[in-house]
Amino acid sequence: MARNKKKVLAKFLGVFMGILGLLILVLTFYPIVKYEILSRQEFPSFLVPLADRDIDIFSGKDYTKASNWFEGGLKGKDFVLPKVTFYNISIPKLRIDNAVVAIGGEDLNEHLIQYPGTALPGRRGNAVIFGHSILPRFYDPKRYISIFSLLPTLEKGDSIYVYYDGVEYTYKVEDKFEVTPSDIQVLEQNTSDSYLTLVTCAPPGDPRKLKRLIVRARIVSQESASVNDSSSL
Repeated sequence: MARNKKKVLAKFLGVFMGILGLLILVLTFYPIVKYEILSRQEFPSFLVPLADRDIDIFSGKDYTKASNWFEGGLKGKDFVLPKVTFYNISIPKLRIDNAVVAIGGEDLNEHLIQYPGTALPGRRGNAVIFGHSILPRFYDPKRYISIFSLLPTLEKGDSIYVYYDGVEYTYKVEDKFEVTPSDIQVLEQNTSDSYLTLVTCAPPGDPRKLKRLIVRARIVSQESASVNDSSSL
């Protein structure tokens, strides 16, 4: 009798662990699959065909380093500038409040990174900011490892506030699309106005890092900042 009870208990535990493992897999991959389905509907004319899907996710590339995000762009040593300066960015829809952006350096665990050589906030040109993302359910706007996980939820007209050198600049989202890591033209400068480009890996949490999500905004106003930005650090 006792032996039968043990067999039943072992069988129950086996089934329970199997269901638990399946649930964990579903919770892990559901956000990625959902993003892929929705992105195919939202970006049909923007998504650049992948030139090479046979990407080794165990290649050893460290995607917490901004220099690994685009092929043919700047190398790691070019991201480390002699004097790193900082400013702040807020995105109310994502609950991001005064996040630090570093001009120079490349550790995305510590702050957001502005791609070297792109325009400063408020200036004519294109300020390109990289931010890390993980599975959306682990999103925390105060942790830089997850700060851009909800970037795909931004829509046209959403506001982004940048505090740089004592001035608050307001940008409005105009466009959202996807590119591959080889499409470095998104880093190019358009001096017709002041633009802000936010970049993260897509889908958020996908270990393959196949695509880059691009959110582009244009300046709409500027005024003296009433917050303490970090540009003097």
